[in-house]
Amino acid sequence: MSDALLCTDEGVARVQETLGGHGLDGWLLYEFHHLNPIAVTLLGLGKTTRRAFVLIPTEGEPIALIHAIEASSWRHWPFQRRTYSGWREMEERLAELVDGTTRLAMEVSPGGAVPTLDYVPAGIAGVLLSHGVEIASSGDLVTEFHSVLSARQLDDHRKAAEIVRDTAHRAFQRAADAIESGAPTTEGALSEWIVAELGAAGLVDQVSCIVAIGPMASDSHYAPVGDGETIRRGDLLLIDLWGAFPGSVAADQTWMAVMDDEVDARTQEVWEAVCDARDAAVDFLRTRFDEGEDVRGLEVDDVARAVIAERGYGPYFVHRTGHSIDTDLHGSGPNLDNLESRDDRRLLPGVAFSIEPGIYIEGDIGVRSEINVHWGPDGPEITPTEIQRELMVMFGGGGATTA
Repeated sequence: MSDALLCTDEGVARVQETLGGHGLDGWLLYEFHHLNPIAVTLLGLGKTTRRAFVLIPTEGEPIALIHAIEASSWRHWPFQRRTYSGWREMEERLAELVDGTTRLAMEVSPGGAVPTLDYVPAGIAGVLLSHGVEIASSGDLVTEFHSVLSARQLDDHRKAAEIVRDTAHRAFQRAADAIESGAPTTEGALSEWIVAELGAAGLVDQVSCIVAIGPMASDSHYAPVGDGETIRRGDLLLIDLWGAFPGSVAADQTWMAVMDDEVDARTQEVWEAVCDARDAAVDFLRTRFDEGEDVRGLEVDDVARAVIAERGYGPYFVHRTGHSIDTDLHGSGPNLDNLESRDDRRLLPGVAFSIEPGIYIEGDIGVRSEINVHWGPDGPEITPTEIQRELMVMFGGGGATTA
């Protein structure tokens, strides 16, 4: 028997208790070829090759409808199981499965607003609608039962955050030392060193990084060709790095430094706009928590984006303020997003996400600051506990200012 949430009596009971409060007759999970990672995780699925449906009713025993050749893939399933072979039989059995229900939650997002929640094909949705079933978004269910961190995952994330931070700081020093030695390193070589260091510290899942000097960093997902650019004195350097302990929750951070003894006025101006946007988002979260009010992902995005727009850099903030973090680096919970998508899901207790505003002026400069937040019982917990306040100045006795 699997310990996946929906394969346990306790997990099913928790979900059923919540379903009634949402005015739902059940939660219908659809999966095909790992199309739906939420279903895969909650049902503890390995390799499957045929369409499957699992109904978690508000009351009663869960039922799985699977293809006749998939028995081995579902042998861990402890509840009722029904099978089909042909498509006609599948549609007949599906009609029987949902008979008596009028409103079911599924992984859909009205208008395609949240792509990380939109996993039910239009054809399958059409079949269900033809049976008189209203399909509601499972967004809050996914947040609560898929994306909330367990105590162990939170502990792993905190430890990973310290490792990621320390590795970033050592990487900047390594780049500075290489410059001073007369044999400067490259973006590619430093990237390889970072990944190796993260792995040596135990962060072997979802591990990678972005290393980019100023103009290259204007591409927010920059990847160098070969060794990339040489990191030289005077360069602005961005390091975005992430990693997780096996099977757990990643830490994802961005740090920045200048390979010089001072920061020029324009770079400082851009940096301050980014940091003020980040801090405004954190302050907004704390205020909402203190007031006991709900907060939704798109609201946080609006707050950060307004700061950057007010400084005159609005058109250069081209991505969402933050992404969900769960067992996937870009998780299935609420994103801080009212740009790429309209994520109006609530931040429920226990979720984690990034806050990472940025300004990207093509071929000129890219600046980002990224922290992670756990929405905990005492409000927003920042990981790592230090936030970068000033650009690191790697020569002339400079360094990072954090608080």
